[in-house]
Amino acid sequence: MRGLTVGRSPGDARRSKQAAGTAVAVLVALGLSLSGCGAGGTGARDEGPAHAEAVAGAASSSPTASPSKAPDRVNAVRLVKADPKVSAEVKRELKPCVADEYPVDVSYGELTGGSGSAEDVVVNVLTCGDAVGVGSYVYREEDGAYQNVFKAEEPPVYAEIDRGDLVVTKQVYEKGDPVSSPSGENVITYRWASGRFTEEFRTHNDYSNAAGNVPTPAPEPDS
Repeated sequence: MRGLTVGRSPGDARRSKQAAGTAVAVLVALGLSLSGCGAGGTGARDEGPAHAEAVAGAASSSPTASPSKAPDRVNAVRLVKADPKVSAEVKRELKPCVADEYPVDVSYGELTGGSGSAEDVVVNVLTCGDAVGVGSYVYREEDGAYQNVFKAEEPPVYAEIDRGDLVVTKQVYEKGDPVSSPSGENVITYRWASGRFTEEFRTHNDYSNAAGNVPTPAPEPDS
């Protein structure tokens, strides 16, 4: 005898398919959720505050660079005025230009290789009106006090530190040159040796005061 086949209505079939579809959707969603957790994602925060917090955390955990040691400042005006090696003419020029602002340029650096922790001090004294250098000096710390170990007082003059050497620039004027337009300059490099500065080499540069003002002669036509 043939077995009996129990028939199902179309509504039962649709409900079965819907239930199966719902189960599959739940499994897919669960799989995506687990996959996202496994990948370490954070959903909508992946491109927002999460990155900012991570960067902030990395920045706070990085070591802080130690600030460089600032040189011991000196009162350059008092130093120059109390220096017996500075000429009376330069001391007369050393007066305030505006209020209590003096025309001095001061720089610090290693020039003489002193045993103390203080750096050498280069002081340039200028005029108030046109900032012409009237005196350049180098002070070295010895036994807790600064000593004058170099001076140049032939204006216009200016001294500076260049890679451990002392470089002095002296502008050269010819007859009739205005203060603002020297004819050239001598650049002299000094190096500390045997307790004093010795000249290493010098260069001379000529300026062209008429640059751009002299017409270029036209070439002669071919004959």
